[in-house]
Amino acid sequence: MKNRKGFTLIELLIVVVIIGILAAIAIPKFANTKEKAVLASMKSDLRNLVTAEEGYFSDVQAYTKTAAAAQSATEVAFTPSTGNVLTIGAADAAGWNATITNPTLKGTIKTCGIYVGSAATPNAAVKAEGAPACY
Repeated sequence: MKNRKGFTLIELLIVVVIIGILAAIAIPKFANTKEKAVLASMKSDLRNLVTAEEGYFSDVQAYTKTAAAAQSATEVAFTPSTGNVLTIGAADAAGWNATITNPTLKGTIKTCGIYVGSAATPNAAVKAEGAPACY
């Protein structure tokens, strides 16, 4: 008999099946990770907007509805993360509210909101002042 080195076809097929099973388990676990990262960036943008609005308020003694790359007499210095769309709703000397969306989200949660001061909440999901909530 000849001394052959290598794997049999059965051994190779078993390895391929095991790798396929592991991939089938792992892929759905990681598919949700991108959506969680986008939601985290939306919440982070809202927290950073609170800081920017408070800085603007200390200069002008009022909140503003517009954001730009550089602060001016009517605009707060704030630029949201790439892909996030910011909308500042009500804003006056007593408070403000804002929502942020990201069109790449495919799940049921597509918008996050926040409010500060006496401004109305942007949605019933936002319950605490200064704390972003997604809905």
